[in-house]
Amino acid sequence: MGYRTAGVVLAGGRSSRMGRPKADLEWHGSTLLRRTLGVLARSVDGPLLVVRAAGQPLPQLPAQVDIIEDPERGLGPLQGVAAGLAALAGRAQTAFVCSTDLPFLHPAFVRRVLSVLTDDLDVVLPVARGYPQPLAAAYRVSLAPLVTELVAAGDRRPAFLFRHERCRTLRIDDAALLEDPVLAAADPLLDSLVNVNSPDDYRAARSQPAPQVTVQRYGAMAGNGHRGPRTVRAATLSGAAEAVGLILDRHVIAALNGDQISRDGDVPLASGDTVAFLSADAGG
Repeated sequence: MGYRTAGVVLAGGRSSRMGRPKADLEWHGSTLLRRTLGVLARSVDGPLLVVRAAGQPLPQLPAQVDIIEDPERGLGPLQGVAAGLAALAGRAQTAFVCSTDLPFLHPAFVRRVLSVLTDDLDVVLPVARGYPQPLAAAYRVSLAPLVTELVAAGDRRPAFLFRHERCRTLRIDDAALLEDPVLAAADPLLDSLVNVNSPDDYRAARSQPAPQVTVQRYGAMAGNGHRGPRTVRAATLSGAAEAVGLILDRHVIAALNGDQISRDGDVPLASGDTVAFLSADAGG
């Protein structure tokens, strides 16, 4: 259990540029926060946490997600990182920490960053697409006291943490990230790091097509000309079902990439995924 890896999402509050909380933004029938959590759920084996401002309303989330409140407003993302890491004490050793507004975050990116966080490191910080990415990075949970100290001292920019002598930070650039062939194939432009900071950003991101995935119907569902795989565009399991003429209800189960079994239509899909639909009824 000590080696479990958690996922932490900073929900943020109302964005002055967006005019509303980013967590609530619609994303292909779901929300940005629900999508980000779903990607992390596919990528880690430990708890899922959302750090929100005190009293901040959130869209509906899966029951297994823990919600914690940032104890103080206005102290910036490092305070949220401190709160999230502190809440994981005794539950995980490492965490992937990100903002909610990464609509193209791919599980392969999360896994790649986490894979580099060896025992002699405290942070793996992507420096990609031209910028450091502290809210798409891997952290050791034991950093919580140091991060809290920095925030209390007024050192609230993530750069203060990454330069600190007690924080062993590895900066990893685009080329190093893409040395992983799985990530290079799934997200060659590192669109996982595209965020939405303005209405124009959101409109541009939302106008992009849904991920391209492969879908196949099996058993009783493969009749009437539905045999064989199909390539479709879908952002969620329910979207993939609809694309092949199904409704993801109690009669249908989905197998994602041959292992994850689900009936949750909001489970996010990423480019390269394969989805198999089977009958949940006896004898199906």
